[in-house]
Amino acid sequence: MIRPRTGADLDACVQALAEVHAADRYPVDWPDTPARWLTPADLVRAWVAVEDGRVTGHVGLAEVEPDVAVSAGMSVAGAVTRLFVVPGARGGGLAARLLDAVLAEVSPLTLEVSDEGRAAIALYERHGWRHLGSTRARWLNAAREPALLHHYLSP
Repeated sequence: MIRPRTGADLDACVQALAEVHAADRYPVDWPDTPARWLTPADLVRAWVAVEDGRVTGHVGLAEVEPDVAVSAGMSVAGAVTRLFVVPGARGGGLAARLLDAVLAEVSPLTLEVSDEGRAAIALYERHGWRHLGSTRARWLNAAREPALLHHYLSP
């Protein structure tokens, strides 16, 4: 089941994020305050996937940065952020369903993904997201160099 995230979900979201971080190093550096990382200042809304009372996935909708909207060449409704699925729940299309939950609310959307996220890149491209370009991030990847970010526009 995918539903809007509530404040009561944050501890379970942090636990799920810890599983993802252990498996994939996402986020690259574990945040000092994971609940705050899951609730950035530009967050508009978030959803969770829940199975048997356990959070198995998460996605957020953030305000889009003006320069991203301009580079997309159109009015963009928002940006996907903080998308993850715990390792034990992968392979069944949960990430795609989380994206669909956001797209059901607003469209078009943008997102950015690190070059290290090969499975995520494959997912977005399989589902028709269009690559807009790439830039270097202000944060460091696993190799301790500025991460290469790929920017996508929803179908």
